[in-house]
Formats: sequence, structure tokens, C-alpha cells
Amino acid sequence: MPSGSTSPRAESPTARLFVALWPDAGVRTRLAAHRDGWCWPASARPVADENLHATLHFIGSFARERIAALRSRLAAVQAEAPTLQPRAAEVWRGGIAVLTLEHEPRLLALRERVGTALVESGVVWEARPFTAHVTLARNATRAIAPSKLRPMTWHANRFALVESGAGQAPYEVLETWRL
Repeated sequence: MPSGSTSPRAESPTARLFVALWPDAGVRTRLAAHRDGWCWPASARPVADENLHATLHFIGSFARERIAALRSRLAAVQAEAPTLQPRAAEVWRGGIAVLTLEHEPRLLALRERVGTALVESGVVWEARPFTAHVTLARNATRAIAPSKLRPMTWHANRFALVESGAGQAPYEVLETWRL
């Protein structure tokens, strides 16, 4: 893209946002190894390495003019870094293949604090139950999960405000905060 021009995303008055635990390169490699341990049907669309993450809150469409205020609220979130462990490899309704993660008190406290910051920014908190997970693939109804999970410990020491694009396009991390 030529210097001085804006991306198609930036030209839109709204952004499709979410807040996620954002893995470092080492954790991302281990998450990719989990993904690569599956037997995928031809229809499956595995998530690209750079898009692997654990969503804390899906925001959805959000006015770009309000993102700076949202960033300020998220920057004020104080929480201890959770330590995540794999719990199960599953295929959810709609053919979403996931690696679920153990819930631990620090993860739930972080999610609560981020959620409070979002509500204070005018975001409606999703009503559906929370299951910590990493999406590994879509269109994976007939995928076969590995018989044994690979051991992994993820010291989730940062979270991010992320803008999602269409399809398999890389996500754009707008900002990260250390825990």
C-alpha cells in the first residue's frame, strides 16, 4: 500500500473488535503443534499460526472514533497473569475445532475486569457462558482430535485489543497490555 494511504479497514467508521490473551512466539508454536496434531477433513480451514489466541471478550462492531477511549479503559485493567493448561480437544457445533483451556481463578478475574472496562465503554457483555479456548480450525465437523493432548503451560502475561478482518486475513493487534 502506498505511503500515506489508509487500509480498507481504517476507512470504515466501525471496527470489528475483540479482546484476547495474545501468545508470544513460543506459546504460538506450541498451539500450532496442537492444531497440527489433528486429522483434518478436506473442508477444514485451520487457523493460521499468527491468528492463534484465546478470546476473553468478543466486542463486535465498534465505532472507530471511540477506540481511543476504549484503549484508555483497558490500559487501566489490573490483574494477575493467569497460567493456562489444555483441558480438551473438541469439535463444537458449527464445525469449530478448539483446544479448551482449564479455567483458573486468575483467568476468570482478568475476564471480569476486562468485561467491566468494556461495559464502562458502552459494550454489551455477551450473555453466553464463557469457555476458555483457542480456535484451531473452522469447517472441521469431521475432524479427528489427537488421542492425547500435548502438555503445555501458557503463562498468559499480556492481553490485546484486536481488530479482525474477513476470512483468514491476519488480525491486527491494536494494542497489548502486560499483566
